[in-house]
Amino acid sequence: LTLLMPAYPSALAALQSPREVAALSGLPCGEGRLLQGRLPEHGFSTVLFDCEGFRQRSGNPYVDESGREYADNAISFASLAHAAVRICAGQTALPVPHVVHANDWHAALIPALLQVAGVQDVASVLTIHNLAFQGNYPLDLAERVGLSSDMAGPDGAEFWGQLSFLKAGIRYADRISIVSPTYAEEVLTARFGCGMEGLLQQRRADIVPIANGVDVQAWNPETDPLIVRRFGIDGLRNKAYCKRALLDMFGLPVMARAPLLALGSRITHQKMADVALAALPQLLERHTRLQVVALGRGEHEYEAGLQALAARFPERVAVHIGYDEERAHALHAGADMLLHGTRFEPFGLTPIYSMRYGTIPIASRVGGINDTVVDAGNAAAPKPGATGVLFDGEQAEDMIAAVERALGWYAKSGEWNALQRAAMSGDFSWEQPARSYIALYCSLAPQATVQVEAAASVETAAPSEHALPLEPVLARIETVRVPASEPVAGFRPVRVVAA
Repeated sequence: LTLLMPAYPSALAALQSPREVAALSGLPCGEGRLLQGRLPEHGFSTVLFDCEGFRQRSGNPYVDESGREYADNAISFASLAHAAVRICAGQTALPVPHVVHANDWHAALIPALLQVAGVQDVASVLTIHNLAFQGNYPLDLAERVGLSSDMAGPDGAEFWGQLSFLKAGIRYADRISIVSPTYAEEVLTARFGCGMEGLLQQRRADIVPIANGVDVQAWNPETDPLIVRRFGIDGLRNKAYCKRALLDMFGLPVMARAPLLALGSRITHQKMADVALAALPQLLERHTRLQVVALGRGEHEYEAGLQALAARFPERVAVHIGYDEERAHALHAGADMLLHGTRFEPFGLTPIYSMRYGTIPIASRVGGINDTVVDAGNAAAPKPGATGVLFDGEQAEDMIAAVERALGWYAKSGEWNALQRAAMSGDFSWEQPARSYIALYCSLAPQATVQVEAAASVETAAPSEHALPLEPVLARIETVRVPASEPVAGFRPVRVVAA
């Protein structure tokens, strides 16, 4: 397995035993090079694409310190795509893949550039993680990034007078994977299609929904080193210690039998921050023992609104603007319930993290959340197997009603414990998604040579957290091994470049 990704300064500093494997010229950015080595956290061979643009990014890979998009994003990510195509075309010393796998707009030029380069024996997959991020730039950049006039037209990458990297990927990829079954249906509609629903409807036969997974080792209450007491599904007593620690971390007093509601995501319009700001004061006034902690950052207007709410209820509301791993793990381990309103959600990692820690999600019934959270319903007892509370709508009343339902279950310890146990028992690992991606790769590469290697499971053959596309800026070349103990029809080792 070899990973190809931008040579950000942190990646360059961490790369062990680096050696240059290719010098690239004629790129949109000018010149670049490929460095091969190993990154300790991955444990496999890594290739970094080094160019001036990526070398300057010491923080966020997409925006500068003021939150503005880097002016060279289009050129730098187009150059990454060209580097991947050079590998696919056999113009480097690296193995030629059978499939190139592009993730989101950052690598979505690859399928189009494969056609420009005349590469016909490498299939392409585009994964859409979030259709709202499209990589739209001035149309006059098309020639510089390597697209012909035909490809830059309305039937190609042109999108409302702009050049859209994502549209190029949707138009030219052999297959399109989308990160949850519900979101795969939603993007075909005007409400969720972000203007691309027509093209996606044309490509519907080539869309493959494959749900994401989570890192079940990093988010595991039984082994988590970032929480004060570890606990599991068969012993939730230590969760009370985590709740006390979370209250202390946020400067709130401990109140006996008081429910603790957490918010832990981007504070934005998409995440219904405006709805939460309308709903929470009413909930706090109705339920005088309810406490709230909020962690995240986003739009300044909503950040200020949460801080004002904390000032209004200083003993019951606390807000931390920002993000760090320790607070995030403490929040999921210590809260009783997670409020996660959202206007759209391709997959939804945060509710899954909360469920793994027995924190019950109260979330919008959209996208991947609809596929991963089982609503408790409105009956006297939660539905069998229920793991959370889902709500429809975007009004404060909709959110309030959902929180009220959850508070009703919280008051009944037996019902609440059943919700927690069901939530913690879900399988959200990468194992099944890994099988689905392997099957997709093999369906596109019938010419691949069969080489079965002994392995106990798919997770052993291709470690779940690293064998699949997790970040849209990554490009990977991977060799997938078939587990000899579990022969699956059509499975072959397929070299894959994923970007």
